[in-house]
Amino acid sequence: MQGPYDGYHGYDFSGGAGQPQGGEQFGSQRRYDPLTGQPLFIGPQQAGGPSPVPPARKARRKGGKTALLVAGMMLLSFGCGAGGALVVDHFGSGDSGGKSVLYQSVKQTGADSGGGSTADIAATVSDSVVGITTESVQMGQRLQQYVSQGAGSGVIISADGYIVTNNHVIDGAQKITVTLKDGTEYAATLVGTDAETDLAVLKIDAKDLKPAVMGSSGDLQVGQFALAIGNPLGELGGTVTDGIISALDREVEIDGQTMTLLQTNAAINPGNSGGGLFDSSGSLIGIVNAKSSGTGIEGLGFAIPIDTARPVIEELINSGHVSGRIDTGLALLDISDAQTAMQYRVSQTGVYVQQVTGANAQRAGIQAGDLILQVNGTDVATASEVNKVLSGSKVGDTVKLTIYRSGQTAEISYQLTEQNTGSSGSGGIDSSGEL
Repeated sequence: MQGPYDGYHGYDFSGGAGQPQGGEQFGSQRRYDPLTGQPLFIGPQQAGGPSPVPPARKARRKGGKTALLVAGMMLLSFGCGAGGALVVDHFGSGDSGGKSVLYQSVKQTGADSGGGSTADIAATVSDSVVGITTESVQMGQRLQQYVSQGAGSGVIISADGYIVTNNHVIDGAQKITVTLKDGTEYAATLVGTDAETDLAVLKIDAKDLKPAVMGSSGDLQVGQFALAIGNPLGELGGTVTDGIISALDREVEIDGQTMTLLQTNAAINPGNSGGGLFDSSGSLIGIVNAKSSGTGIEGLGFAIPIDTARPVIEELINSGHVSGRIDTGLALLDISDAQTAMQYRVSQTGVYVQQVTGANAQRAGIQAGDLILQVNGTDVATASEVNKVLSGSKVGDTVKLTIYRSGQTAEISYQLTEQNTGSSGSGGIDSSGEL
């Protein structure tokens, strides 16, 4: 039998350097108690000694795919006591006269329908891009709490304070702050998220903002001018980079989720996630969300096409969630290395049930601390692999989990339900890679 750390298949996490690993959330609940900041699950622990070693997984050959990272949050962390946890409610009224948002739209024809210099375009659209900072309570070594700070970008889509960003920018956050170009800061409430498209909508209590003009990604051509504005490194808000549209309809895999994205060679850096990709007329054509990483790789950035994002944004504003998305009813935790396994007092790396949030999963007998070995007969070692296996599932489908608990394996089946809230990370990938 293999040792407790043999056969582990790692993967790249999505935020800045030095961030903690693990913690992909799968389900519709927070990972920390909103009142106390305490973790909802410390980890399986056996009395009188270490946990039994689960069955060994077969080694799998890694493919040669280029690693893709979400452009991500820059993460900074500092220690604090339990009383220092910063906690706010994600959900405010977010109401704007019936939640009806009037976009400014423009119809373009051809590859480049006019527009000024890069400086002119940047001056026109930069007021529509904001910086986003987040705070969340994390657990460090010896189970001590600390506050993890993240930073990303967002785009104003209405004059009264609706802002679109990436789901992975705000996922798991207990405090969200939006900073306008002029430095004004606002506390933000979370209107809704959609992990499948990596989109989220925030609301700030502000008026007379300058919303981005919505363009159309369906009219784009390869070689067309593209300009990205965001908040790289979490402290360089309003940074402008330019390039071209390098490819259309590029299918890329990020944390087990296949997405169809725009490809650009405009420089994308950590903290750019959620920022805008604009065309030569200053119209919003995409929401920046990923870049390719690897030695010698340059100029491979990606953005969610605005034609993909727009209906999702509208549904999030109107109902707080996207209909038809599956909810497993589980929050999952990646134990990805020996140090983290020791921290959580388990003997095996893998993907663990951190919390059971759904009634179907609870009735089926799944418990916090269960190690998931297989989903529908396919070996899994991370939450992103769980996502990948379930990517084609629909509401009402039956999922079969092979789990390990207290020295024994068991198969548990139950029906998938529909997400019905806009909570962060619901039902899909959590690209932040946080504990």
